[in-house]
Amino acid sequence: MKPTSILVPTLARQIAAVFGTPAHVYSQAALERQAAAALAFPNAFGLTVRFAMKALPNAAVLQLFRRMGLHFDASSGFEARRAIRAGVLPCEISLSTQELPADIAELLGAGVTVNACSLSQLETLGGLLPAGAEIGVRVNPGRGSGGTGKTNVGGPDASFGIWHERIPEILAVATRCGLRVTRLHTHIGSGSDPQVWQQVSALSLGLTRHFPEVVTLNLGGGYKVARVESEKGTDLQAVGAPVKEAFERLAGETGRQLRLEIEPGTFLTANCGVLLARVQDVCDTGENGRRFLKLDTGMTELLRPSLYGAQHPMEIVAADDGVANGVVSDVANGGVVSGVGGGAGEGGATADFVLVGHCCESGDLFSCAPGEPETLAPRALPAATRRGDLCLIGGAGAYCASMSAKNYNSFPEAPEILVGVDGCPRLVRRRQTLEQILQNEVLPED
Repeated sequence: MKPTSILVPTLARQIAAVFGTPAHVYSQAALERQAAAALAFPNAFGLTVRFAMKALPNAAVLQLFRRMGLHFDASSGFEARRAIRAGVLPCEISLSTQELPADIAELLGAGVTVNACSLSQLETLGGLLPAGAEIGVRVNPGRGSGGTGKTNVGGPDASFGIWHERIPEILAVATRCGLRVTRLHTHIGSGSDPQVWQQVSALSLGLTRHFPEVVTLNLGGGYKVARVESEKGTDLQAVGAPVKEAFERLAGETGRQLRLEIEPGTFLTANCGVLLARVQDVCDTGENGRRFLKLDTGMTELLRPSLYGAQHPMEIVAADDGVANGVVSDVANGGVVSGVGGGAGEGGATADFVLVGHCCESGDLFSCAPGEPETLAPRALPAATRRGDLCLIGGAGAYCASMSAKNYNSFPEAPEILVGVDGCPRLVRRRQTLEQILQNEVLPED
């Protein structure tokens, strides 16, 4: 998806002038479209859509999704508290975490639901909950799938959830602690293969036969999103229809009408955000070398390329108005872009550039090969690109502001801006100051 489909050049210049760069910019209209698509996921006996808030935990986004009827998936006690501070009701939060928080008893008392992700967690929770209390359990179904090995959270190489062969132990602990397992949870990875997701969904549905009191099956999220043209996204209607039929077959065989939960994160936010940056230098390494665009952003705002070899679309917007660098904005036509540069054969001459970040780190790279963070893969961008031009990096709404090399080289956190349906940008997170970076440092006394 072209970044200018979310942030048109005229608005990009305005935001850069008012809020500076780098900046994370999100589209309310796009977020609402994705939420509506998730809420339409095929289901037989009821659906709860939980936003995996680790993707983008900004309070304004949490409030937007809550207004649309979404609930929330928290991956830590801190995320649960953050959601509550944003106005989310505790009963709308499900906590699945590798580390039970110190205040877990308080969260349980407030109404946060918890999925035990290990046998020891189940024992601990059993000691905190009253006899007869309901509990959720996360099970590793034996298979996983992710966009890379680093985002695969299922199968024998993943520590997430209780291994499926230990179901008898789950039942024994629950019985001993007087707990009722009413929720079953599985999740296999982010960017998972749709076919594998469907297969694991069938496996997970089969696992509910071991838990006669289960009324809700949570199949996690991880739906693949196409950030660039070479990628194929997941069609929720296509992957969900067979799962709906499987729920109906189980009901026909057992009489159990299970409620479905899903936990999308990337699907809801990835292509709803743009990282707005500025070209702060253009250089090369000679006739037979590379041409570089140095940006005023980097792994401090967008770590995914350096970490995963992730692909993000990029476009150059001229610093001035009108026609430049292959970008033409038509303000009279509602700000619709009528000609966009950044690709061969589009809007003038292009050149191959390697795009790098502002950190003193050779791995601070945006234009890497798919899945190969250390391999350079130049991008064809307008040859006339110069210092001061803007660079729009798309697909930056998920796991960017929330997952970064925070304060590396002492760069401050970038602001976050939400563009409303009225087209007006609103600040939803201020740019961090140096004083805020340093405020928790304590100098030893002489």
